[in-house]
Amino acid sequence: MIQFGTGGWRAVIGDGFTRDNIQRVAMALGRRIVREGVRPEICIGYDRRFLSREAAIWFSEAITGQGVKVNFINLSGPTPQIMFTVKKRQLPYGAAITASHNPALYNGIKLFTAGGRDALQEITDEIQDEANAMAEADLRPIDFEEGRRAGLIEFIDPRDDYLDSILARIDTQAIRRRRPRIVLDPMFGVSLTGLLTILYSSRCDVDVIHDTHDAFFGRRLPAPSMDTLADLQRQVIEHNADVGIATDGDADRLGVIDERGRYISANEIIVLLYYYLLKYKGWRGAAVRNVATTHLLDRVAAKFGEQCIEVPVGFKHISEAMQRSDALIGGESSGGLTVRGHIFGKDGLYAASLLVEMLAVTGKSLSALVQDIYDEFGEMHVAEFDWGLTEARKAEIGERLFRRRELPAFGIPVRRVSWDDGCKVYFDEGWIIVRFSGTEPRVRVFAEAPTVQGARALVKAMADFLNLPMTI
Repeated sequence: MIQFGTGGWRAVIGDGFTRDNIQRVAMALGRRIVREGVRPEICIGYDRRFLSREAAIWFSEAITGQGVKVNFINLSGPTPQIMFTVKKRQLPYGAAITASHNPALYNGIKLFTAGGRDALQEITDEIQDEANAMAEADLRPIDFEEGRRAGLIEFIDPRDDYLDSILARIDTQAIRRRRPRIVLDPMFGVSLTGLLTILYSSRCDVDVIHDTHDAFFGRRLPAPSMDTLADLQRQVIEHNADVGIATDGDADRLGVIDERGRYISANEIIVLLYYYLLKYKGWRGAAVRNVATTHLLDRVAAKFGEQCIEVPVGFKHISEAMQRSDALIGGESSGGLTVRGHIFGKDGLYAASLLVEMLAVTGKSLSALVQDIYDEFGEMHVAEFDWGLTEARKAEIGERLFRRRELPAFGIPVRRVSWDDGCKVYFDEGWIIVRFSGTEPRVRVFAEAPTVQGARALVKAMADFLNLPMTI
């Protein structure tokens, strides 16, 4: 069965991710476009995963069968480039063939709506249900080359427009004056050409690792985290670089290593960039974060008379809240963020470019900037653990935590509890949340406290309560 989660539909290649299912999704979207009476046109792109280009072709064949024109990006590229193209060309929908940061066995589809936003859940739920109910006989694809000859499929290359839009928003002159040394790790994904163009245009010195096309992502998870960036840490130290920058498989998430070789968490990155935009650039506006992202963002917002808006997990909720409130920045603890005026979806290339600008404008090292935040707002640290689940274990945890609403004794006063998205417990200084993954059969626990040990102790209390194995 096709099932959309918080970040699109993802499935194991050859199991759920098949030509038949891909074309069911495309046809369901095509039918929706026809019913809505909007401009019958879409942008489709793909990443470097196994079968991504072929899947984009199959998707195109099915949706053109509904009379929808396809703007086909004929080179693998970043997911945010697709979102930018949907916005710039004023298209009603867009699609990316990608499983983002999932293991190499997976592939999937992300859907976008007008303005370049992640499709809301009510839209993906309807497409999912219609696709699952569809009979094979309903599929009426048009051959790809026939579609090109008929003008229903057009090859496009939006790279220049996309990269120029980022360069126009970055202080390249400040970067040129400092000429930072950067080690770039695209994690065998699609950010290389774009980031090199931006960094070389800004006269940065750049060394690159993991830049080849490897559908197995070097047999690592293509997610920029503390566990996957050991090579980047070593290269930053060896090259005496100012910063190490990594992006995930489809380049919508960012990972960062400071000049000392320390991993800078996604929580620290979004706080740093928000503070930079407020203090150094003089911009104003609220911040939007999901329920599993640092509350340090709230402290920064309050310092400048702004608010911090909390939303459920899923960048579509961040996009919606940013558009509704005209917020300045939106982000999540998994490494995705965006800034007002660009696109409403997460963009690892733009986030990386803004980070390099911050180093140039402030003239400070990354470690010094992080310390500035802690000196002014106090330290808060996030611990994150996740466990794979059988259906039986998932049902057991769901029964105890979400239906009977049982909680462990944390040893500190509980301020309030929310079940709006998972189960989140708020304390005077910190919080903990438990939620099932929207894309994998896993349960995730995040906690934040003034110390690393305190955050891990909160996770341990919950893990012991739910009989999940964990050692502090």
